[in-house]
This record gives sequence, C-alpha cells and structure tokens, in this order.
Amino acid sequence: MLLPDNVHPENSIYYNGSIVLQVLQNNDKLEMLELYHKVNQVQNMSFPVFILSLDWLYLIDAAELKKEKVELCF
Repeated sequence: MLLPDNVHPENSIYYNGSIVLQVLQNNDKLEMLELYHKVNQVQNMSFPVFILSLDWLYLIDAAELKKEKVELCF
C-alpha cells in the first residue's frame, strides 16, 4: 500500500521510504541491519515495512545494495 486512503500517512511506504532516505543521506553506506537500527531511532518501523520501503527505493532507483551495504544512487 503506497498511498493508503484510510490510515495515517505514517503507515505509508512513501513516508517510511522518506525516513530511510533521510538516514541514508546522513550516512554514506550502511549495512542493512545497521540502517534498520538507525531508522528505528528516528521512526519506529517494523522490519517488513522497512524492507518494503527499501524495495520501493530500489524500484525508483534511489537506493541499492552494493557489497552487502545499502547506499544512495544519486
């Protein structure tokens, strides 16, 4: 669910993806679990939502996994 019409915006993949992007912009490259830990310091997010957010960021070419680390594409 990218843009839910009956739940709070904090539960959308767009919003959670923006949190992941914010953390990635403040850190160069992070391992996936380290990134998850840092994201949870900003916003409490379940691991499945975190993975869906990473999938979304990968699909729009905003982030990718290189050598076991997540990094920005731009």
